[in-house]
Amino acid sequence: MTEIRLPAHILIATRNQGKIQEIRDLVADLPLTFLSLEDVPHAPDVVEDAETFEGNALKKARILAQATGIPALADDSGLCVDALGGRPGVRSARYAGEGASDADRIAKILDEMRDVTEQQRSARFICALALAWPDDESKIFVGTCEGRITHEPCGSGGFGFDPIFYFPEAGCTFAEMERQAKNRVSHRGKALRQFAEWLTALISGE
Repeated sequence: MTEIRLPAHILIATRNQGKIQEIRDLVADLPLTFLSLEDVPHAPDVVEDAETFEGNALKKARILAQATGIPALADDSGLCVDALGGRPGVRSARYAGEGASDADRIAKILDEMRDVTEQQRSARFICALALAWPDDESKIFVGTCEGRITHEPCGSGGFGFDPIFYFPEAGCTFAEMERQAKNRVSHRGKALRQFAEWLTALISGE
């Protein structure tokens, strides 16, 4: 494709309601219709077996765009803990095994870090966001957010590892932050703002 076309619809390639809400909050002002996988029942499941967040996001977006004929926006994100050599990384969703809950994954991280000092508990969330067209054209946006791993879960909001990710600038965990405040600083929020700014420029013809 020699020129990027403005899509009328974009498929948000996830069934995670937390992610869907975050995306819709951040792109609510754009004159586009955003669908979810619930709107496309024939969409295939995609095995996320790439070695990087960017690879997984791009694979999902491309497969779903080609299968549905709708430009697809897919993300892969996860927690990278320095004391664990970057784990869980791209295996964040499967870190405690298939079918494990958020609580199970959090418990595994805290158990592995039970002897790690406060000074060594640095970590970051990373989000790679890929937009792919059915003809294989694509764009990738990446956001990161630095923080620390707490010694126990704190807060009831958010999802995933939010209860153990302490964000120093806010003085609390992601799970203790109001949703819109978290969206302004989160890894996914940063990647989505890049996407929204790019899409806004495309709409305005800049």
